[in-house]
Amino acid sequence: MEFKEKTAIITGAASGMGLLFSENFASLGGKVVMCDVNKQVLEQKVAEINAEYGEKAVGVVCDVRDYGNICQVTKTAVEKFGSIDVLVNFAGGYSLRMLNVDREKYPEFPDIPIEVFDWGIDVNLKGPFYFSHAVLKQMREQKSGIIINIGSITGAEGTADGMDYAVSKAGLMYGFTKSLAQYGAKHGIRAVCVSPGPVLTRPGMANMKTLMGRAAEPGEVVDLCLFLASDKGQFINGENIMIDGGRNAMRRG
Repeated sequence: MEFKEKTAIITGAASGMGLLFSENFASLGGKVVMCDVNKQVLEQKVAEINAEYGEKAVGVVCDVRDYGNICQVTKTAVEKFGSIDVLVNFAGGYSLRMLNVDREKYPEFPDIPIEVFDWGIDVNLKGPFYFSHAVLKQMREQKSGIIINIGSITGAEGTADGMDYAVSKAGLMYGFTKSLAQYGAKHGIRAVCVSPGPVLTRPGMANMKTLMGRAAEPGEVVDLCLFLASDKGQFINGENIMIDGGRNAMRRG
């Protein structure tokens, strides 16, 4: 796989799989516009990539809930590198964990403050929606591009607590990715969703059952995203691809 003269926008790029994708894309000749809310860490990681691979990376502090921030990212990408060839919507998170919700005080779904769920839907669903809306203007003009959304096994399984996460991921996995593909096809633009099962981005994931008896390494998910973004994945469009070690196959019904 080679990404010479290609530019990718990656959200959630200062850590985890977003950072790993950025590093790999740059190592394969591509240019990366890295977006994150954590300014200090983002600047450090951009500097490390540029030191390793040349001036391949630029960082833009961005809250994916803010469409104005997003438009600034797309403007920076075009001004700096001349195109937007790939968008990967890695930014997201399980709201109850990310916002440190006290489960003793708020034990069940109806007890949890609605603001928690607002955050989850804004970050996990509206963020990718906003970013896709913004980058499609450039992709339509250049008549090429791919949008990779990041779903989750939770979007297929559901969850009794973090319903905002299940709803958001299901929306990306099915309705939104298919709709993007239907719109983009006439403009040479593809859309695909990658939906992981448990991934070893944190220790707790190791306890989730899969048919293969383990959680995924982050690099396994990133490798799939890189394949889809490359010339080797050109005929894959509008699909939700599970990378879950067979966890979804364990579900009944």
